[in-house]
Amino acid sequence: MLETIYSQAVAAVALLVIAFVFLKGDEPERIGGAAYALVFLATLMIRDGSSFSLPRWGALGMDLVLLAVFVGLGWHTRRAWLMWAAGFQALIVTGHILVAANLRPPADAFATVNNMANYGVLIAMAVGTFWAWQERKAASMSAGEI
Repeated sequence: MLETIYSQAVAAVALLVIAFVFLKGDEPERIGGAAYALVFLATLMIRDGSSFSLPRWGALGMDLVLLAVFVGLGWHTRRAWLMWAAGFQALIVTGHILVAANLRPPADAFATVNNMANYGVLIAMAVGTFWAWQERKAASMSAGEI
């Protein structure tokens, strides 16, 4: 999966976002970031074919786990970024289901939706972490003024 410069650049961006999540995020962001990182690593280790026209059961399982984590966290916290991340992750799962149901989506379309939705998850995670950091900073500043 990390054979091309493009995939290495995406992995580097994901690593930067995860580092930002762990440095500046609250507990929901850290749990979501840890789940994303673990699923990313697990998907790298699973070799269930490189063809986008055949079902990738291992990747589907990992993406379902990540979707469940985002939905579960969103259910228990009031963070909007989790619902955005869950929505993008649901697009990824839907692409896997289309392939598994043999509806034959074009491989390029599946790869594009998968990549763009992955960017959406990373952006949602980064924005959510930024806002949690800013809210915590504002709360500490207003507490210091009292």
